[in-house]
Amino acid sequence: MAYWLFKSEAETWSWDEQVARGEAGQEWDGVRNYQARNNMKAMAVGDLGFFYHSQTEKAVVGVVEVIATAHPDGSTDDPRWECVDIKAVAPFPRPVTLDDCKAEPRLGQMVLVNNSRLSVQPVTAAEWRVVCELGGYPG
Repeated sequence: MAYWLFKSEAETWSWDEQVARGEAGQEWDGVRNYQARNNMKAMAVGDLGFFYHSQTEKAVVGVVEVIATAHPDGSTDDPRWECVDIKAVAPFPRPVTLDDCKAEPRLGQMVLVNNSRLSVQPVTAAEWRVVCELGGYPG
C-alpha cells in the first residue's frame, strides 16, 4: 500500500462534500499538473491519502481511500489528463496544519513541507505515521 496527499480548496471541494459522496466516492478531477497526474497514475485501489484543505485552513482534515485507478478525467476531453476516484474514510480528530508539519523535524523531507503547491503528492509510510500521530488518528 502507498500513501498520498490530495489538496483541495475548501471553497471548491471540501471534506464535507467528500464525505457526502459516501461509498460512491468522487473523481479527483481537474488536476492539470503532469507531476500530480503521474502520481495518480501510480496509485492502486486501497491506497490511502490525506485530504488536505489548502488556501485558508492549510491542514490535513481527513483520510481518503483510492477506489478506482487512473482513468480519463471526466472534466475534459483532453486525453492527457487522468484521475483516480477516492472516498472518505474518516475525519482527523485534530486537523494537522502546514505549520504543524513544518515544525515537526521528522517531516523535514515531506513533499508538503518542501513543495506545498503540488496538488497530489506522495507520502512515505514514516510521514504517514507522524501526521496521524499529530492528528490523533489511529491510522
